[in-house]
Amino acid sequence: MTVFGQRDEGATVTHVDDGRDGRDGRGEDTTGRGDGGVGPATEDFLAHRNLLFTVAYEMLGSAADAEDVLQETWLRWAGVDLAGVRDRRAYLVRITTRQALTRLRTLGRRKESYVGSWLPEPLLTSPDVAEDVELADSVSMAMMLVMETLAPTERAVFVLREVFDVGYHEIAEAVDRSPAAVRQIAHRARAHVAARRPRGDGSAGRSRDALDAFRRAVETGDLQGLLDVLAPDVVLLGDGGGIKQAVLRPVVGADKVARLLRGGLRKTPGGLTLRPVEVNGRPELVLHLDGELDTVLAVRFDDGLVTGLYAVRNPEKLSHMERETVLRR
Repeated sequence: MTVFGQRDEGATVTHVDDGRDGRDGRGEDTTGRGDGGVGPATEDFLAHRNLLFTVAYEMLGSAADAEDVLQETWLRWAGVDLAGVRDRRAYLVRITTRQALTRLRTLGRRKESYVGSWLPEPLLTSPDVAEDVELADSVSMAMMLVMETLAPTERAVFVLREVFDVGYHEIAEAVDRSPAAVRQIAHRARAHVAARRPRGDGSAGRSRDALDAFRRAVETGDLQGLLDVLAPDVVLLGDGGGIKQAVLRPVVGADKVARLLRGGLRKTPGGLTLRPVEVNGRPELVLHLDGELDTVLAVRFDDGLVTGLYAVRNPEKLSHMERETVLRR
C-alpha cells in the first residue's frame, strides 16, 4: 500500500552496571555491586526511569534515542557523589535533559537527509496514560509534530515547564540559561505551540466515534464516507524511511487523500485488518497485512473531522508497538 512495517524489540534499560567501583564520597556503595544488592544510585534511577524516559521521548520523538539517552544518564548518575545531591529526581531530570539536548541536535542533522517525511516513533501505551489527559495530549502524534517545530532549547523548556511543571530555576540549570531567559523562552514556546496545537474534539467518546466512522469508510472503500469525515484541508504524511513505500510529500485535500486511501487499499495484496489500539495515549489505528504489523496510522481530529493522518511504515520505528511502554510524569 502506498501510504501505509516490524523490527526486533527495542532495548530496555533494566541492567544498570557501568563498571565503576560504585562508591560515593563517603565510601558508601551506591550501586550495590560490592555485595550483590541494589544501592541507592540504582534504586533512585529505577524509581524514576519511566519519568526520565518520558522526558527524553517528548524531547526527541524517538523511543530508540530516548533509550540511548537513559543509558548515558545512568553512566553519569553512577559517578555522582550522592551526598551532595539535595533533590535526586531533579538531578536525574537535569542529566537526562542535557543528554537529550545533545541527541536532539544530532537527530536534527539526521532528519535533514531522511527520505520523505519524518514522523515521531509510535508507542503502544497502556490505558492509564490516556487517563492523564495532559500527558496523553503532550505525547499525541499531532502534538509531537507541533513540538518538532520548536528549536531544541525551546522544546526542552516547553516540555519541562508545561508537561512536567519543573521550576524555572531547575530548568535554567538543565539548559544552561538564566532563569529570566528561561521565562522568555517558555513564553515564546508556549505562544508558538498554542497557535499550532490541535483544537480537540471535546470528548473522548466523540473522538472514538469519529475514528470508528473513519475506519469503516477506509475498510469498505466508501469514497463518500471518507469525504464526509475528512476536513477539506486534511493533510496526510507518510514515513517509510526509505525502507517501505510511502508518500514522500504531504498530500493535502479531502478528495486527494480519500482517493489515495481507497486506491492504496485496493492495491494491497493478502489479508488486511485495521483495528484501534492505544498509541501514545490515544486510540489510533494499526494496519496488519497477513497478520504482520505494517502501519501505525495516527489520526488528528479537530471539531469532529479528520485534519491530519500520520502513517508510520518505517519498520525501524515500529518495535515499540510490540509491548506497552510505561510513560510517567
